[in-house]
Amino acid sequence: MDTELIHIGFGNVIAINRIIAIVSPSSAPTKRLVTEAKDKGLIIDMTSGRRTKAVLITDDGHLVLAAISPETVAGRVAASRGTPDRSGQIEVQR
Repeated sequence: MDTELIHIGFGNVIAINRIIAIVSPSSAPTKRLVTEAKDKGLIIDMTSGRRTKAVLITDDGHLVLAAISPETVAGRVAASRGTPDRSGQIEVQR
């Protein structure tokens, strides 16, 4: 199985085959997840000191904090897999 990587900002990349969810950090359940993951040492902070705009949940329980929006991450995943976005257009990654 090949590992597909996508850029999530500031020189950071993540294996998209390990991501099970991409969520916004503003909801109370997500904030609770992040707090619990910090206590357990399961946070991977890839924000480079910026504000967290997306939380990526991995298949092994780690939470990855990203400084790009969930829509941007989802668009990059779709582009890398060659699937159309909401408008039906395939986004080309540059």
